[in-house]
Parts: sequence; C-alpha cells; structure tokens
Amino acid sequence: MSIHLHLRAVAESEIRDDHTFLAAFMSQAWDNHPEEYAAGIADSIDKIWDSVNDLYAAAGVLEADADEPWTLPVYGGRPVAHSADADPSHPPLMLLEPPGVSQAADFLGTVSFDELWNVAGAKLGGHGQDEAQVREQLLDQHRGLQGFYGRAASAGLAVVKAVWA
Repeated sequence: MSIHLHLRAVAESEIRDDHTFLAAFMSQAWDNHPEEYAAGIADSIDKIWDSVNDLYAAAGVLEADADEPWTLPVYGGRPVAHSADADPSHPPLMLLEPPGVSQAADFLGTVSFDELWNVAGAKLGGHGQDEAQVREQLLDQHRGLQGFYGRAASAGLAVVKAVWA
C-alpha cells in the first residue's frame, strides 16, 4: 500500500477554509502532481514522513531554548475540520499559513542536515535498511523540502497538506 503526505503551495486568496473545498482542490492537485512537482508548487513524502519529522526533531536537542520550527515542515499548520456534510473518506488536511511557511523555510534553510543526522541518524537507520541508503533518502527529502518551502515562502504562499492512502 502506498501512502503519501502531499504538500501543495497556493495563494491564500485561491483557497477556502473549508474541508470539502480543500479536499477537492488537493485531489485535483494530486492528479496533476507530476506537473505541479516539476513547477515547484508541490512536494510529497512517501511513507517516511514520521522519519523526516523525527530527523527534524533533533533540532530540539541542538537548540533546546528555541521555538519548535522543526514541527512546521511535516506536521505544521492547523487541521481543517470536516464539515457536517463532508465525505468521511476525504483525507486529513492541514493548512499552514504564509507566516508558518516562512518559518519553515527559515528553519530548513539554516538547519544542518549533518548535525541532525548525527543526533538522530542511529534511530532512523534501522528497520532492516542500510544506514547509508536511509541517510541518502532523508537527505534527498530534506533538499526537496528546502526548495519547496523556500519557493513558497518567497512567493508568500500558504501550504495545504493532505494524507493520501
């Protein structure tokens, strides 16, 4: 089974704070994901978003007195509640508004992947996978998120997140 965390950058003026609307928007965006990914307005994390979040959580160890911007790239934003008439099969959705997108971009632009890996890598390299392979997979994901959030922040966009199974 394939499961993805889908991220889509969008101008706040183009969306409504309505679960049914956002589910339809994200469904269409998922159908167009290859084109949107190529355009730099979409990203996704296949199955390993907990590991990506755990990697970023190592920043809390590195900067114990700082806020928690490490939560923003994966789980940041506020949940968009299902309305009474929403289809229960719609995915869970979150909305990260432009200030949060900027904070996520700042965090991703300044955090050292190597330092995060030094703190968290041993916990993330298990599960029968080669540690070097896991490191490379997480580094690729980190670079993708850096670019995605950097472009979204520069354009003043929000990010909508959906989980597709």
